[in-house]
Amino acid sequence: MAEIRKIAAILAADVVGFSRLTNTDEDGTLARLRALRSEHLDPTVAAHHGREFKWTGDGFLAEFRSVSDAVCCALDIHAAMPDRNTGLPADRRIEFRIGIHLGEIIEEDDGDLMGDGVNIAARLESISAPNGICISAAAYDQVRNRLNHDVVDLGERDLKNIQRPVRAYLIGGKANHGSAAAERSIGSATGRSQAERPSLAVLPFKNLGGDHETDYFADGIVEDIITALSRTRWLFVIARNSSFIYKGRPVDARQVGHELGVRYLVEGSIRKAGQRVRISGQLIEAATGRHLWADRFDGDLADIFDLQDRITASVVVAIEPSVRLAEIERAQRKPTDNLDAYDLLLRALPPINAYTREGFVEAETLLRRAVALDPAYAEALAALAECLVRMTLNGWVANKSAATAEAADLAARAVTLDPANATILAIAAWAYSTVGVRFEQSLELADRALAIHPNSVHVRSFCGWVYNYFGESLKAIEQFEEARRLSPIDPKSYFPMLGLAVAHFFAGHFEETVAITGRILAEVPTHNVARRYRAAAFAHLGRLNEARAAIVDLLQAQPSSSLRNSRSSVFRDQRMSDLYISGLEKAGLPE
Repeated sequence: MAEIRKIAAILAADVVGFSRLTNTDEDGTLARLRALRSEHLDPTVAAHHGREFKWTGDGFLAEFRSVSDAVCCALDIHAAMPDRNTGLPADRRIEFRIGIHLGEIIEEDDGDLMGDGVNIAARLESISAPNGICISAAAYDQVRNRLNHDVVDLGERDLKNIQRPVRAYLIGGKANHGSAAAERSIGSATGRSQAERPSLAVLPFKNLGGDHETDYFADGIVEDIITALSRTRWLFVIARNSSFIYKGRPVDARQVGHELGVRYLVEGSIRKAGQRVRISGQLIEAATGRHLWADRFDGDLADIFDLQDRITASVVVAIEPSVRLAEIERAQRKPTDNLDAYDLLLRALPPINAYTREGFVEAETLLRRAVALDPAYAEALAALAECLVRMTLNGWVANKSAATAEAADLAARAVTLDPANATILAIAAWAYSTVGVRFEQSLELADRALAIHPNSVHVRSFCGWVYNYFGESLKAIEQFEEARRLSPIDPKSYFPMLGLAVAHFFAGHFEETVAITGRILAEVPTHNVARRYRAAAFAHLGRLNEARAAIVDLLQAQPSSSLRNSRSSVFRDQRMSDLYISGLEKAGLPE
């Protein structure tokens, strides 16, 4: 029989953290999964007129005659899981991610299904939240008027091995089967109002040459910039259809800002001369017309797609920190009695970047106020987790175990509330690996964050640290070098710089570690972590006098430093811990 092509709704489901579950209790996990399949999953799929056509060790694929059937099935699967997990600790619970897509598929003789319709559903499942349902725009259009659940627009997403970006929507998460307050929290954290989030529109770039070929190229760059900026979850980015109504029209920043309801505008121009092209871009504060950033880019059209990618990346990494700095200025101009959670978060960022004990204490106070005002503010939760981890690393907390436990809990809550926010995923991954919990999940979160927003210097930096803790030094070096290239003047430049120093240390490049930590301490004299790696690197180089001097400097800055405290640093590979501790021991750090 020849293959059959048809349109169908495909559901892909996968167990969250399956490797972690089986590593903890392989026999028990597999037994519970088998029981779950026969008692719940199979009957639920059948009840909604579905057909399972493939089972893997930790998930399955099913086809449905309608998107409504597939979504109802997914909701019912999630709804029963809290009861089935009753009495189990959090690290033993079975939870699912689900992806749904409506598209063309190919049915083979044996009933197996293939094609992009299947592949897209599987890729959507991988970016879904635990206990959430991620559906494509094609599927969402079929059910949008019948959903009684919070829906988060994730924007266009680049999915692995899928040629074109796919617009995705997230239905629920843990809120789908919790309290009403939990359900509202998804909208509060991930769907913050346009008025509260900084808003931005990318206007069509002017074609100064006038030929149609250049026109298409300019439009393509603008579309790519809009797509890339939409991955910055704290930004509200106006869709292409709205901003492109200004194509070919004279633009007044104040008027356009008022008409589109945005705070910031990106505009630019393109000029072509033979095979060379020059693109100019600028970021404008709409209300004042003030220019916040401007730059130009030159390139060769010989590889037009590579040029387009490079320009997009350059514009995005310049705009994101520029808007953030402008938002911090705006928040600092507000009276202190008129601050909401968003303003408090913004005010906490400069003292975090200053990297002093006093700065972190101030940031912690501001962030706790933000979380108290909005307990479902995912970005504030993640920032507080980062703050507590950094204070712990530098010996600036009264109770280390309590601070690390709270940081891990804050990071987990942030990921649950905003699972498509690449920065939150990366911070959580870094926090988990740094304090030595949920190692496998930290690597999964890091890979997801990089897939979502590879043009973010912060995502690259946090993920590079995760690879450090896993002993993947060369992969870490790659991330940190890219972060430095993306944003050479970032206010948190010490973070990828230290990561690079640590990656070189564990790769055995001790001279590099000494050189980089020297530059870090010249810029951030309070950085005690840099002092420790500098001392250990000197010791392994046999430069013991310099190593001992570095330890004296460390003990003056952080009298509580000791080998016993340093042994609490957690690495995936015992070799790394031995290298680190033996270096500090040779350098003379007291027990």
